[in-house]
Amino acid sequence: MTTRRTVVFQGEPGANSHIACREVFPDYEAVPCATFEDAFAALKNGEADLGMIPIENSIAGRVADIHHLMPTSGLTIIGEFFLPLSHQLMAVPGASLATVKTAESHVMALGQCRNMIRKLGLKAVVGVDTAGAARLVAESGDPTRAAIASRLAAEIYGLDIIAENIEDDSHNTTRFIILAREGDWAPADNGPTVTTFVFRVRNVPAALYKALGGFATNGVNMTKLESYQLDGEFFATQFYADVDGHPDDRALKLALEELSFFSKEVRILGVYPAHEYRIALRA
Repeated sequence: MTTRRTVVFQGEPGANSHIACREVFPDYEAVPCATFEDAFAALKNGEADLGMIPIENSIAGRVADIHHLMPTSGLTIIGEFFLPLSHQLMAVPGASLATVKTAESHVMALGQCRNMIRKLGLKAVVGVDTAGAARLVAESGDPTRAAIASRLAAEIYGLDIIAENIEDDSHNTTRFIILAREGDWAPADNGPTVTTFVFRVRNVPAALYKALGGFATNGVNMTKLESYQLDGEFFATQFYADVDGHPDDRALKLALEELSFFSKEVRILGVYPAHEYRIALRA
């Protein structure tokens, strides 16, 4: 008997990450994890085959912790997925907009619906994740509590949707990275490719400017560049970057060589096919 392959996600059944797992890997068993650390550990320990991890949102920005977990995880990014999000306000049967006083959800979802929350006069309450908030509201039986989550969560936990599509912007989209314990680079010359890497520049004047100069002179498009502190030190900064192209492409190869010259460390986290959503935006 063949064991069904698994893909882990952070959150509870019905979370947006759960929906992403079902859309990309319908033949896999989607396994919920309480925290991102638990999801990463399940992958590293061989308890799961793949991971579906949100990394940024078009409204609320980057997902906290992922940029810290990725560089030291030993995992490889093998793909990306963009999921347009539509948030629903849900409550126990019999509740209505007239009875609810609070809106509970993950901090990212609350940020994506802040204008509507204010318009409805609700108090935002931060929860661990969207689906978990839906479960807690359902278990409470309290008509003054509402959750912001997916239609799938409302179905799973028996809640009524009392306000539909409450996100502040129609372009609300979350980008996920797909992780594996081991993974080969996507082949070169096989369509649009994304390369993700982290680097630390040397402690010399204009080091970052010089390190990034190779991308400009070689015409490489950098789609993400974010910095964050290491080990709680204000002067130890690591950068996380996404660029278009493959390391075997001459232009990116030259850019990475120049980056390495001005950096203490450069580490590629993944070379993977660009998702069709990314390609469509540039058409």
